[in-house]
Amino acid sequence: MSDVNKDLDIDLGSVPAEEFDPFGPDADLEDDTPTETTAEPPKVEKPAPKQADKPSENPLESAINTAESKEAEKAQQSLYEKPPVFEYAGASEGIEDSAQTFDELRIAKATDFPELEDGKRVSWTVEYGKTNKTVADPKGMSIAKMKSDIETSKEFIDALKKAKDKNPACKIKPRVTAQSKGTMPSYKGVFTSMDEAEAVGKVISIFPARDGKVYEMRKTEMGKFITPTTGGDMLDHVRAGFIPALPPVPAELMFKIISFFRYFMGLGSEKEALVNIYWDKVNPGYFVDVPKQIVSKASVNSEINNDLTDERYIHFMDIHSHNSMRAFFSPIDDADEKATRLYTVIGNLDKYLPDIKTRFSNGGTFHEIDPSEVFERIEMSFPIAWTENVSFRSQHEDTNGADAL
Repeated sequence: MSDVNKDLDIDLGSVPAEEFDPFGPDADLEDDTPTETTAEPPKVEKPAPKQADKPSENPLESAINTAESKEAEKAQQSLYEKPPVFEYAGASEGIEDSAQTFDELRIAKATDFPELEDGKRVSWTVEYGKTNKTVADPKGMSIAKMKSDIETSKEFIDALKKAKDKNPACKIKPRVTAQSKGTMPSYKGVFTSMDEAEAVGKVISIFPARDGKVYEMRKTEMGKFITPTTGGDMLDHVRAGFIPALPPVPAELMFKIISFFRYFMGLGSEKEALVNIYWDKVNPGYFVDVPKQIVSKASVNSEINNDLTDERYIHFMDIHSHNSMRAFFSPIDDADEKATRLYTVIGNLDKYLPDIKTRFSNGGTFHEIDPSEVFERIEMSFPIAWTENVSFRSQHEDTNGADAL
């Protein structure tokens, strides 16, 4: 090459020197005149277009599907299908209709739990595994929606992964807040005293009084109106009586007691007598104890047998006789029979069928009952043929006179 080439400037453009080939097909060596060479810019590869994001999967399904254990796979279906559970005051019951709102559930349960009647005093929480949520809108939020929201939350999924129990119950729990003062939406109330009713301030209040009556008080702008009442549907229908927890006293035992009383009546001066009936808790059954007593025609003074302790024996009934007098409870009996148990008096012992009266004392308050409620009935069979000649008269015949046979 001539020395001229030493001063030749070659434009390599953007091609790196190590990649330049002066003898390549694009080189022009026929002319020593330098020519302008333009290098082709390097091709820049465009990034591949991003694929459209896949629809987001349910977090619970995604977490369970990626779990390695079969236990977690089974939990997926059971969590969705398992009904939520209502828990309150010791009650636990599955909620079949989870489409109802929390307030609708409150109304349904208020029949069994009256304290849930006032919705303003009831708040709700949902306990689902380690997740606890407060229900902000009980009237608008359905139970199913709340359960689903928790199941799809990251908080719940993360807790479920770590939990030993992969199938927790979704517990729906109401809580009654402290009672507020003043007139409540539920304007009626039953109270133990007038003072309690005054303090709460219901429009209509029901409460008992010392005279044994039940009173109703109504508050208006004019004042308070108070009258005796039956309580209507606000109080239960209660009938005074005795509901035995032990079997009836055997008729055979009763016959022996009557014979014992007739023995003392036949001594000439018609003496009274007394026996006590006990129940043996160790060897179940009734037996008669005749305590030491001093008797006359009109009185009995006796001592309780202290060997018959309450640990083993139940003092079930006192029975005393009235010789040839009718059966009745005297003022002396009223003063003596204060203990809560049964009392019987048997009179007219000089007749074929004696007169029997039975009552119980409830802390000194007496109530008479039919003796057949505590004594075994005397049932005897008879020939069924006896019934063949007995016919019934119609109501019309009773009204207009009986027809001749």
